Amino acid sequence: MHSSGAGPLTDELAGLLAFAAGSRRADGGFGYLSADGSVLADRPRETYVTARMTHVFALGSMLGLPGADELAAHGVRALSGPFRDAANGGWVASLGPADGAADGTKAAYVHAFVVLAAASAATAGVPGGPALLADALAAWDAHFWDDAAGLAVEEWDAGWSTCSDYRGVNANMHGVEAMLAAADALEAPGVGPLPGPSAGRLRTRAERVVERVVHGWAREADWRLPEHFDASWTVLPEYNADRPSDPFRPYGVTVGHQLEWSGLALHTAAVLGPDAPAWLQADAPALYGAAVERGWRADGHDGFVYTLDWSDRPVVAARMHWVLAEAVGAAAVLAAVTGDPRYADDGRRWEEHAAARFRDAVRGSWHHELTPEGAVGTTTWVGKPDVYHVVQALLLPRIPVRGSVAAGVRAALAGDPA
Repeated sequence: MHSSGAGPLTDELAGLLAFAAGSRRADGGFGYLSADGSVLADRPRETYVTARMTHVFALGSMLGLPGADELAAHGVRALSGPFRDAANGGWVASLGPADGAADGTKAAYVHAFVVLAAASAATAGVPGGPALLADALAAWDAHFWDDAAGLAVEEWDAGWSTCSDYRGVNANMHGVEAMLAAADALEAPGVGPLPGPSAGRLRTRAERVVERVVHGWAREADWRLPEHFDASWTVLPEYNADRPSDPFRPYGVTVGHQLEWSGLALHTAAVLGPDAPAWLQADAPALYGAAVERGWRADGHDGFVYTLDWSDRPVVAARMHWVLAEAVGAAAVLAAVTGDPRYADDGRRWEEHAAARFRDAVRGSWHHELTPEGAVGTTTWVGKPDVYHVVQALLLPRIPVRGSVAAGVRAALAGDPA
């Protein structure tokens, strides 16, 4: 399933993936990239980074970009081999230099990205993709999905004997992304059926998560989404108040996640079709609008702040590249679904801001963190670890709205209408 000469789909993407290709490690998987695109060899090989890179190279493979086939296959081999816990099942959080687990924790966040990588690889026809998808879905189904709650639990120890009391929205957000991608992959030519949950069941689960998070907690809090909970799903509003810059569990309201959820609500509606509940298309603009109104220039400088407190005051004012990337993607999806020109205008504004501030024309990719004044920052993110968010920001304005980015690329290449 390859194409060449895809024009706007590939022009900038080719340069971005050429930068990302430097993350390939001979000992398996992909490494964490520094600001200049070299691998930070002293860091462990983090499974989520390898999964994200596998996902984007699979998308590049679908578009016929040079070298993407081999890089996607390299990622699938790594996720099917050294990153997988052969003794206990599932995927370790990270590997050390000799293939031993640097962190054997079994995290929903990591497993969601393994499902996403496998789904995109399967859709792209990468060897081993369907088998990896079957294994990843089995682990998600057996250990993370809590059907009574309609949500995923967060984290287990290495042997799956103790589940953390913490529950988080971030892992569930990427779980929705992963389940929608897996459902699309199961319906792609040459992939399904596979053992485990059907495409319809995965989409129903995704809808249940979005309903609890967006139509429930976010709407009830006037679109200030709480992210941290205890084991009974009681909100922990002061969680990580002493660690506000945490890269995965920051204190307060995370502006970029609200943008991301707004897009996911519409991706979910797209696959449910006529059966989609009306609240999906009503809540998405409300959540997006609150994030933009409260998060953009919250401190008087251009850009989205990382986090706000519960009174909409900036907590961490650093500008994260992924937040802007999610704004680009969310605006594109809202524009396509609603037809409202305001979202297209927003998308152009976010893209212009990215070009002026975040794109690194000298060394490649986007700066991952900036100060409010526009200097490169390193409080939360050192270097340019991966290209997942940027790749999706480049593609979403140029493909039809489907459940997943891979399905949108496939539709665009087939000439399917938006």
